[in-house]
Order: sequence, then C-alpha cells, then structure tokens
Amino acid sequence: MKKLLKVAAASLSLLLAFTACAGPAQNAESGTEQTEAQGSAEGEQKYAFVLKVLSSPFWQKMEQGIQDKAKELGVSVEVLAANAEDDIEGQVNILQNVVSKKYTAIGLAPLTADNTVKIVADANQQGILVVDVDERLNFDALKSAGGSVISYVATDNVVVGKTAGEYIAKTIQSGDVAIIEGKAGTPSGDDRKAGAMEAFEAAGLNVVDSQPADWDRTKAFDLATNLIQKNANLKAIYCANDTMAMGAQEAVENSGKDILVVGTDGNEDAVQSVADGKLGATVAQDPAQVGARSLELLVEAVKAGEKPGDKEMITEMVEPILVEPLNVQDYLKSQSK
Repeated sequence: MKKLLKVAAASLSLLLAFTACAGPAQNAESGTEQTEAQGSAEGEQKYAFVLKVLSSPFWQKMEQGIQDKAKELGVSVEVLAANAEDDIEGQVNILQNVVSKKYTAIGLAPLTADNTVKIVADANQQGILVVDVDERLNFDALKSAGGSVISYVATDNVVVGKTAGEYIAKTIQSGDVAIIEGKAGTPSGDDRKAGAMEAFEAAGLNVVDSQPADWDRTKAFDLATNLIQKNANLKAIYCANDTMAMGAQEAVENSGKDILVVGTDGNEDAVQSVADGKLGATVAQDPAQVGARSLELLVEAVKAGEKPGDKEMITEMVEPILVEPLNVQDYLKSQSK
C-alpha cells in the first residue's frame, strides 16, 4: 500500500509539473496576443520613411536627422530607400510593402512626382498618414486619385537655384554660362534650374546650354567635358547637386581652364572642395532638419488623432545656405559641433 501511495504521489507531482510547464507557455502565447491587441487598442504607433537612396551624404544626413528626432520623441522609425536614383520600380515595391504592413504614418521622398501617387492614395484609404519629404509629389494627380499628404517639408528649390545663379552672376559679372540639370522631369531639379535661369536672365548672362546628367557624377563629368570643348568662352557651370558638381569640377581641372563651378546640397566633399579653393561654391541644404521636421509633423498629427484629408496640407521650407570661400571655414566649424 505504501508503495502504491508513493507511485500515486509521484504521478500527481509529475502531472502538476507538466501542467505548470504547459500553462505558462499557453498563457505567454495568449499574453503576447493580448499585449499586441492592447498595444493596437492603445494606439501603439509605427513610423516608416521611404527615401530616395541612402548611398549619398545628403540622404544619409536626412536619415540621421530622422533617427535623432525619433530618439528625442521616443518613437521607433524604420528608414528604407531605393537602390539608386533611377530605381523607380524598386521604390514603388518598397512603399507598397510598407503600406501592407499597416504603418500608422509614412514619410516619403518620391523619386519622381508621379511614381508613388497611387500608393499614397491607397495608404490614405487605409487610414495611413503621409508626409511628402524633399521631392514634391504631383499634388493634382494625388487629389484626383483621392489621396493627400499632411505636409510637404523641403528646401525651396527655386530659391536654391536662384541663390547659386546670383552668386555666379556676382562673381563672373558677364559671359557664357551652362546648367547641368538633375533627372529630367524631377521637380527639385526643374525648380533649381528655373531659379538659376531667373538669376542668369536678370544679370544678362548668356546661357549656352542646359542638359540633365541624372544626378550622376560620371555623366556630369562627360557632359561638362563636352560643354567646355564646344563653348570656348564658357565662364561658369551651375550643377543641380554636388555629386554632379564634383564631376564637372574634375572636367574643368582636366581642361586647365578657369571656369567657376557651383553645386547644390552642401555635401562634405563639396564643402571641402570649396575650402580647398577648387569648387566655387555650394548651396547647402539641411537634410537632417528636413527629415526631423517631417517626423515631428507626423507624430504631432498622429497624437492629435488626425486622419488623411482632415486638414489642408502644411508646407514648410527650410532655408538654404550659400557656402563660398568667404564663409566656408565658419560653415565647417558649425557642422563639426
């Protein structure tokens, strides 16, 4: 009898132990589901930014600005980007995937004005807020598709181009100039060209040519080489970004001619080139601030319970800075802080 009682007790202990092990696992699983449900119910928010690329200093600075602001605000942000400036299909696929994951809010820097319009409208229909970052969407097409963005945060690219054009005009005073554009049909590049043209025309400068080099250094080098060969009196070249400006500057140095090259963005290598007495100037943007402010506006809208289309779009412009030989050292010091 004693032996039977011991066996029964042992069996009961084993059964209790098994139940104890199984119970918490099931509870843990239920608890996870409950936590997720509670998180969703309590408004746990997910943010994503889909940028153009992350291979250039400009976009790397923007990503850093976004993440620094996310840390400050206590939110989590996933930053994604296309593989290249012409990877339009790749960016579309990334954005579609982000929308399918039900992010609460998305920051988007579209590669073109139109490539993501339909997806933004689809995101809005699912209640996802979107902020347009740096590159302007086709807002008319977006409205027709039933979509909207809560804000557009960028640098005024007409002002950027005009600032560069006025510096060139002041420096050379007269003569032939050329423009190396970004990718044809891209609003930021078109606006920079328009601003530069306005300044050149106001100063009476002769624009001998204006062609796109797709934001690419090698293409800009080749284009600048041809411009120099075909235009004996060329005095200056305005480039719609610093990557192209560095290519154009290399072509100028190879030619042995004294031609002023001015870029755009304030990339580190371009600023250093200005400090070294090579590149004439660059019109610096503040991509970190653009990214940070974009996230800030998203978080504010989410906290306020805003839904897509509730309010008119807010436009915020971050002022550019002309970096030229007279202030380049001060600019470098300000960036090292």
